[in-house]
Amino acid sequence: MRVGKVIKFGDYDWRVLKVKDDRVLLLTEHMIEQQPYHNCKGEVTWAQCSLRNYLNSDFYNCFTLNEQERILQVSNINSNNPWYESEGGEQTLDYVFLLSIEEVVCNFFGDSSKNLVSRSSKQRYWFQKKDDNNNKRMAILDGHSWWWWLRSPGRDNKRAAYIHGDGNVGIQGNGTYNYNSKNVHCITGKNYGGVRPALWIKK
Repeated sequence: MRVGKVIKFGDYDWRVLKVKDDRVLLLTEHMIEQQPYHNCKGEVTWAQCSLRNYLNSDFYNCFTLNEQERILQVSNINSNNPWYESEGGEQTLDYVFLLSIEEVVCNFFGDSSKNLVSRSSKQRYWFQKKDDNNNKRMAILDGHSWWWWLRSPGRDNKRAAYIHGDGNVGIQGNGTYNYNSKNVHCITGKNYGGVRPALWIKK
């Protein structure tokens, strides 16, 4: 149980992001599927979105009872978007969750915080494409690179932030319900964002 190690838990491979006392933070090594962030139009935050409900019900229930006993419920702070100030929403209690902008930028994939706090005039939608940490944030779905959701809001609450297929941070967000793009995954044929669940377990 050391940071960076890939372990098996349930039916998935998980990367260890953090070890703290008697608990470990895990993130799926790859995207496990594609889902919309929310199942209807309108503004939404992580607290109310259908993806959160799915992760903490159907996905959580896929684990055995012994595995569920190891998964810890945690309190997540959901900050406003640091560039656009769109509402992050209330604090949530989650067994399974998505990472936030701050977690992927500052904590677990190298430190790109300079791009978060020192936004250039040319940066409207993404971080720097030449960020050295982009390759650490890249992930695959069915053997091909794809973009994956974060729980943080995008430039408004009809969008959620994401990690682009090249690892760049899409801080402006993609549409939570109807992502209007002709760019589809070459295997699934869908344009939904990828899902990389995170959770804390007992050692």
